[in-house]
Amino acid sequence: METEKINPELASRLEKDGVELSRVLRFLDDLNAGKFGEQTGGGPYTVPDIAHPSILDIPSLSSRTMSLREARARFSELGIPVSPESLSGSSGGNITFSRTALETIGTYLYPRTAFGFLNGGAASSYADIKKNSALSDDLLVAFRTEFDLMAGLCRGKPKGITPAYINEDGSPGYSFQLLKFRMLLAHKARYAALAGTVPDLLLPAFQMTSVHTDGAIAAAMRDYAQDPLLTGLAGKLGCAPVDIRTGVQPMMAAITHSSEGLPRRVFDRAYGQENTGLPIPGGHGQNFEILAPVYRELHKKGIRYLWLGNIDNMGYTMNPVMLAVFALSGKDAAFETAFRTPMDIKGGVLVAGPDGRMTCADIGPAIRAQDVLAFEAAGKTILFNCGIGLFDLDRLVPQLESLPYRIPLRITDQDKDAGLYAQAEQITWEIIGLLDDPLFFAVHKTERFIAAKLLMENLSTSLPRTAAGVSDIGGVSLELNRGLERLLETEYLLRKSGNRWIPAE
Repeated sequence: METEKINPELASRLEKDGVELSRVLRFLDDLNAGKFGEQTGGGPYTVPDIAHPSILDIPSLSSRTMSLREARARFSELGIPVSPESLSGSSGGNITFSRTALETIGTYLYPRTAFGFLNGGAASSYADIKKNSALSDDLLVAFRTEFDLMAGLCRGKPKGITPAYINEDGSPGYSFQLLKFRMLLAHKARYAALAGTVPDLLLPAFQMTSVHTDGAIAAAMRDYAQDPLLTGLAGKLGCAPVDIRTGVQPMMAAITHSSEGLPRRVFDRAYGQENTGLPIPGGHGQNFEILAPVYRELHKKGIRYLWLGNIDNMGYTMNPVMLAVFALSGKDAAFETAFRTPMDIKGGVLVAGPDGRMTCADIGPAIRAQDVLAFEAAGKTILFNCGIGLFDLDRLVPQLESLPYRIPLRITDQDKDAGLYAQAEQITWEIIGLLDDPLFFAVHKTERFIAAKLLMENLSTSLPRTAAGVSDIGGVSLELNRGLERLLETEYLLRKSGNRWIPAE
């Protein structure tokens, strides 16, 4: 479909709203030509047993055994500068790596690893009072002063540059993104201590922003590059405080409702106004298209593995043990899952389809919330998607052209104030269903999944004693707070001074 065939007034309005019209029209051509194939159905889903051989319990992992021959081959292929035998004894043709040895192996892989985050979201729904009150009216009442303060700091801003926590004295903490950069510097220091050098390319970062948030994020990163929280550590290492590559996601446009039949077109009657479209987010599943140039660039520079996660998850940090286990396994990808709690109302759960293939089904778009609750009522263990993936670029890069057409495309009809229209989106983690033999890391939520989909979650995790007095969620908050404080100390190198967190150095 050519841009010239779109009403000029409609095209102008959409482009002013950040819509890349050529991308939308190309998408419609592919959709109407059937290039996306059949949409994935909604099940019927089952829940995999926690003892499934592809699910690895990381907290209880004390060692990993493999053939010595395979270990030598993997060490050679990955350029690990020591022999397997130097890290562990071998017996009967096998070698067993202790957890400490795995940590060493993973750290040696840092020059071949990149760390990325999905960073396109604004903090509008995050700080929306109606959405937060839906979690718990009692919590909102208890935290109203803190909520109003933090909401004022968040509204109109990209979520990644808003406070990641609130101090006990009521002051806002450091932002999610600033802390991620500090965490990466801390891990670069671990590599330097092990290897004695700091290569030019060491744990480079990458991100997907959106056309509406990129400017503010770029401005914040310029400030971060001068922030003492980063410059002190970077100066000791002799590296840049901020090393990041960015892909900017444009807005998509709503398409016509199913009642209008085929072919699908750009929705052009928003709010009853002629030649008026409706800009909508394209979904984070577009990262495999938007970030494809970044992935290829990193791969050409020698990066083999990449982490991908959400900016608002404080538990999303480098983990050398998981990196080592994944690299030694030779699998395509690994994903982290944790036991679901009452606070986990958005996101996905690990399920198996009718063919037994495991995938991640997002609550809402892919699986109904009542179905998740029914599984739990039947005694099933629900593993909640932590939104963290670990990929092998040798396997991923050759698939980048086809992935946008293979990841399930979900088109949902909408009946809202803007009218009858449809929205198309792809979910990153449904790539799991395309893999023949993925690996799943079962982790503690309090260590790897301290996310803040709503501001109220942030407040209750930061100030759990207040939360515990008014809501059942408070019990979970106490555990999450302990996890958050451990992370602030061990991963983000902060220490508590009085009632606030400050740099440890």
